[in-house]
Amino acid sequence: MAINPNEDTEFNDALRKHGILPPRPKTLPSPSPPTSPSLEERLDDLDDAELLELEEEAKDDEAERRIREYHEKRLEDQRKEVQRARFGRVYPIGRDDYTREVTEASKVDEPGDDKERGTGVVCFLYKDGIPRSDRTFQHVQTLAQKYPRTKFVSIVGDKCIPNLPDSRIPMLIVYRRGDIKNQITAWGADRERSPQELEAMLIMSGTIDPPERPPPGSRRDSDGESGDEDDDASSRMRSKVTRTNARTDKNIRSSGNDSDSDFEFDI
Repeated sequence: MAINPNEDTEFNDALRKHGILPPRPKTLPSPSPPTSPSLEERLDDLDDAELLELEEEAKDDEAERRIREYHEKRLEDQRKEVQRARFGRVYPIGRDDYTREVTEASKVDEPGDDKERGTGVVCFLYKDGIPRSDRTFQHVQTLAQKYPRTKFVSIVGDKCIPNLPDSRIPMLIVYRRGDIKNQITAWGADRERSPQELEAMLIMSGTIDPPERPPPGSRRDSDGESGDEDDDASSRMRSKVTRTNARTDKNIRSSGNDSDSDFEFDI
């Protein structure tokens, strides 16, 4: 009698137990159905006009109330963002302005900031004619427009730090609450850096804050796969941000002619 190894019988189970038949292939569990988006996630995809229309078409008072509360909160968040957006460009400064425009400016709390986090300040030291410096300056200008809550200032490197060698250019010194949170020298000297890498470094330093709420419609404009790719790219970006010299002192002074030495100057 021929044996059908695919039959679910006690005899076949006994044969499998003794190794005469191969083990039964494991049945993969059925994938769980995707979770339904929350109401807030669905409303995130709508612009203000669409929210008003949806509120008017709500079938019951409870739905109308929840949509109205969400819309009012979004408008309040937008008003706060406008109040916090105090900058939006790169401000050129001189050495004599440094304490006021950088150190002291980083101690000023944002409007409505009950956590007293101060202001993120990015000081960009550059020199015209150095390709990596010129390229990074463009990235800094782009980020200044994208993150108007953060103050970006620029100063010629050797006007800020006497005898600063070109090998240290460009340099970024980032502040918050009067403290240096990070100091990066020769950004882009090892390889060409992308604006996303600079953005990731500043986010990790706590100098710029990502938007608290995604723009309306951003969820429907992207699918899950692209989101995963963005997360992977962000992780790769953070892993590539290297050679950062975190410092907590406020003074930068030259210590010799070695191009790899730290620099400090007294404000």
